[in-house]
Amino acid sequence: MLRPILCWCLLGPLALTAQTITIGSKPFTESYVLAELMAQLITAGTDLEVERRFGMQGTFTNFSAIREGSIDLYPEYTGTGALAILKSTAEADRTLDSLRAKFQRNYGLTWLEPWGFNNTWALVVQPEFAREHNLRTYSDLARLTGVRGAFTHEFMQRDDGYPGLSAAYRFNFAEARGIQHVLAYAALNRGQIDVMDAYATDGEIARYGLVVLTDDRAFFPEYLAAPLIRQATLARHPQLEAVLNRFGGAISGSQMQALNHRAALAGSNYPAVVADFIRARTAGPVDSPAKPLPPLVRQTARHLLLTSVALLLATLIALPLGIMMVPRPRLARIVLQLTGVLQTIPSIAMLGFMIPLLGIGVVPAIAALFIYGLLPIVRNTYTGIGGISPGLLEVADGLGMEGRQRLFWLQLPLALPVIFAGIRTAAVISIGTATLAAFIGAGGLGEPIVQGLSFNDPRMILSGAIPAAGLAILIDGLLGWVERRLSKGL
Repeated sequence: MLRPILCWCLLGPLALTAQTITIGSKPFTESYVLAELMAQLITAGTDLEVERRFGMQGTFTNFSAIREGSIDLYPEYTGTGALAILKSTAEADRTLDSLRAKFQRNYGLTWLEPWGFNNTWALVVQPEFAREHNLRTYSDLARLTGVRGAFTHEFMQRDDGYPGLSAAYRFNFAEARGIQHVLAYAALNRGQIDVMDAYATDGEIARYGLVVLTDDRAFFPEYLAAPLIRQATLARHPQLEAVLNRFGGAISGSQMQALNHRAALAGSNYPAVVADFIRARTAGPVDSPAKPLPPLVRQTARHLLLTSVALLLATLIALPLGIMMVPRPRLARIVLQLTGVLQTIPSIAMLGFMIPLLGIGVVPAIAALFIYGLLPIVRNTYTGIGGISPGLLEVADGLGMEGRQRLFWLQLPLALPVIFAGIRTAAVISIGTATLAAFIGAGGLGEPIVQGLSFNDPRMILSGAIPAAGLAILIDGLLGWVERRLSKGL
């Protein structure tokens, strides 16, 4: 019952209609490009509106989102579908027909026509490193010791990634650490690491002149990229199948690599690169991927929604709870310990915990931010009221003040600066943490940060980080002004 109520209260007035198609993507260049390709094809070929929820963290988040209906489709890979989602090593399950049958039966999802290229995982090294050690294959790499490896976090966790690959080839690396995909390219280029995982169609491979080692034991299956879509969405809008299959089998690996390379160079302007690609390969027009609001306005508005609702809910719960704790030491210990433990959970892990309970988007993001806002408010309320001099309380008793009168006319006014310090701390924490909400499709100022990390574009990262910092300063100042006004009134 919790999730429908929260969704209605928070999103009811802004709910998307059945005429809106929501598209997700993973946080790397090719996934952005393919998701944008689908968005522009739908916009040009139908009268449907498109909402973009790009840059969501990994396969798990996107697959959870499509299963529970937060998104309608996203670009996925057949090898990932078989090994990571079905968790099957059977050769038969790697075929498109088998995948279609099992996804339709088990999940209510279907695979449309693959675009034509195989974007399998690969290990890449600098050409100097390959020449120095005479490397051509993974088996050659396995003979070396002291190798420094850095791999994407998802690759480090999946059975069809580093764990299975390392067992198959018996790698003896000195280190194998997790890293953001695009940052690994920068580290490899600077000589800080020796080997990394890549996607076979990454534009950076050509850009940096890297050597792709041969998977001589054929560990990796085919990873054919294709739209993965909800059957319910296709039933409502059957025209989508023909529109999205427009490029079925029409994009080669070299063409996709070149497209990724141009998109990476374009940074935030990658939708224009996709539009040019479609225009060059079709006779029909391509609608501009324009948004109704400038991105910064839209992102700031969403960021304010996330943080303000979470802060309001945290204040409404933590303030009375802190007051209740003052005469109840046992309750105070329990609450402070519990909220303290919750505060230690890493932000991205907290958001991940929310996905099975509340799905993706605004609601789980607000729930996570609400939890992080509890500790500073409840602790400062308890400390502020509990720290009032007993002598002042005796004077209040002597004047005949009852409990409620003493609270509102003495304790709260005296504790107000401490309480507001907690609220202001919670606000700043919430604004900073909310930038991670983009990983679960909640939007906000984290969107350009996540996108900038995916495209290795510092300007894009700063276009989200600077407004977020400015927003934190602004909100902190506004709450300080409210505190001063209340202090004068009291």
